[in-house]
Amino acid sequence: VPASKTLNDNPEKAHIITRDIHHFWEAYDLAAKDTANAKSIYKKYYFDKASDGMQDYMGLKVSSIDRFTKHIQSHPKLYKSMRENTLKVEDYKKEIQTGFKNLKAIYPEAKFPDVYFVIGAFTSGGTISSAGLLIGTNQMSAGIGVNTEELDFRAKLLMNKSKYIPNIVAHELIHFQQDHMKRDTITLGYAIKEGMADFIGELISGGTANEKIFDWAKGKEQQIWNDFKKDMYYNRSKNWIANYSTASKDSYPDLGYWIGYEICKSYYENKKDKQQAIYDMLHVRDYRKFLDNSKWEKKVKKY
Repeated sequence: VPASKTLNDNPEKAHIITRDIHHFWEAYDLAAKDTANAKSIYKKYYFDKASDGMQDYMGLKVSSIDRFTKHIQSHPKLYKSMRENTLKVEDYKKEIQTGFKNLKAIYPEAKFPDVYFVIGAFTSGGTISSAGLLIGTNQMSAGIGVNTEELDFRAKLLMNKSKYIPNIVAHELIHFQQDHMKRDTITLGYAIKEGMADFIGELISGGTANEKIFDWAKGKEQQIWNDFKKDMYYNRSKNWIANYSTASKDSYPDLGYWIGYEICKSYYENKKDKQQAIYDMLHVRDYRKFLDNSKWEKKVKKY
């Protein structure tokens, strides 16, 4: 994690910034009246007014205003029906802050960045940068009345209900704490980092934003693990994380999250000192050893 401009160790001092969402809808309404000039309208009323977090998010995840404009214009039903849910972020501020305080209680060393809610191009539900935690709000805005018929199977998987907003923020908050972990290219390392963000994120927020994956894995644990073992010590994380391009009903994406979650959960359950378990996870230097110490392999045999 790059050194943040907004870091502090007090969860109550972290800001939750939603103005980019309001700028987006202002631009959206103007672009709807003048579709030929949509790109320049989004540039002037949305991109030029971007917060630090939105600038980072767009640079890391969207790449161009053309791509963004094309995405919005090719999903008219989705955006027409989504506005109300994107504006619900304000309702979750309290829950987000509770999650932050809960992390402080179990991991006193925690750092608390600002949280930015933006509208992206369906390329990331959440990520982190030196500005803070960056949430793609449009991917967190499914719910009653939201028309998803323009989305294919894979894109539907990328969309979550707005009630999971506190959980995705908690997940990204854990990623923000992971700079003491060993940087490694083995698939096991990537899976542990993602799964840990889900596991500790669930401890502090009461749930995970990846329920779909967890439900799909039920009853398939042994098979998933056997497949994962073939890749885990190689640089093959693209088979297990962010592999939406190959997703189907029979081949679910992001199963690396589930694997990492199970390993971390098993480690946590086996450790008497729970606070030490959290510290250990966020300071893993040897992923093979962490896997052994988690005793997950013994557990998976029982499935």
